[in-house]
Amino acid sequence: MMIADPTREVPPMQQRLKMEKVAPEAYRKVLDLNTYAMANVDPTLLELVKLRASMINGCAFCVDMHSTDATNAGENPRRLFALSAWTESSFFTREERAALALTDAVTRIGEAGVPDAVWDEARAVFSEKEIADVVMAVIMMNAFNRIAVSTRQTPRLDA
Repeated sequence: MMIADPTREVPPMQQRLKMEKVAPEAYRKVLDLNTYAMANVDPTLLELVKLRASMINGCAFCVDMHSTDATNAGENPRRLFALSAWTESSFFTREERAALALTDAVTRIGEAGVPDAVWDEARAVFSEKEIADVVMAVIMMNAFNRIAVSTRQTPRLDA
């Protein structure tokens, strides 16, 4: 097994294109979903959903952005670190756990769809409108993750 050399300088990836410049109308639609989510989902819950989806999708740009945003908003860094193992953590409320399970299921959606147990737990703690809003937030974040990953958008190293 080869171990990576942490002292080796890795050249920055070059962003392939700026979606907001090449397809501004389409990009604006995704931004509109974000505006909707910000107006309809609790801010703390929304940041957890954004960060969790970004972790699953391997989106370094969005993980950096949303962990920074959450920390700046006063979120406890321990909770942010624990998102990678949220099912084993006691840091999250029942509502947050339901939203995180929904985030995982929608982000990793496959042939079986969202499991009934995940949906039923969401229904136990959220109204139908709140579930719809969380699902839309997850969809929005997955769209942004796919834009950033496919175009190789990376976090600024000097931030």
